[in-house]
Amino acid sequence: MDLFLTGQYLLVGYVPKSMHVWTATMEPEAFTMADDDVGMKEFDEDFTLLLESGFVAVKQLDETSAVRIFNAVQLISPKSTAPRIGLGWIALNKLEVKEAAAIFEKVVEQEPENHLAQVFLGISLMLIKPKRKKGEKLVQEIIAKTDDSTIKNLGELSLEWVRKDLTKKESPFSLAKPSSEASEE
Repeated sequence: MDLFLTGQYLLVGYVPKSMHVWTATMEPEAFTMADDDVGMKEFDEDFTLLLESGFVAVKQLDETSAVRIFNAVQLISPKSTAPRIGLGWIALNKLEVKEAAAIFEKVVEQEPENHLAQVFLGISLMLIKPKRKKGEKLVQEIIAKTDDSTIKNLGELSLEWVRKDLTKKESPFSLAKPSSEASEE
């Protein structure tokens, strides 16, 4: 049986009648497979490789492939939150911060101890000006809780970025004001 992607569908030699492609807006409970989903068990060993491939696609700015790969990974393991973190990462990279926050909130709701999802949620909230303090507090809490040095580093870097760039009155992201020289011309 071959695994290949075409359009927005994962094909595994056949397409069961009730197979639905998972999207970021669907709940995992809404995702169903046909009674003969045993065919997907064959790909369990490829879960990690495909998941990493999705993140590589994001890094290469190939959103279409990344979404398709994360959808394929979700088909292999419908209850896993990792593909949803990938879809949230795509939204965060596109600065669709409200969508990213919604995705990460659902992941944290399902897995309250998922520190990576919590840090990403905090980063998403820090990019929404009215929720910035809430995001900072969440990231600080996770830095204090986690033993994972990668997550601590991500949290510390994001807090430093907020202090240096987002909280200034004249941040690099604020609208540029015309200089006096430009207004004289």
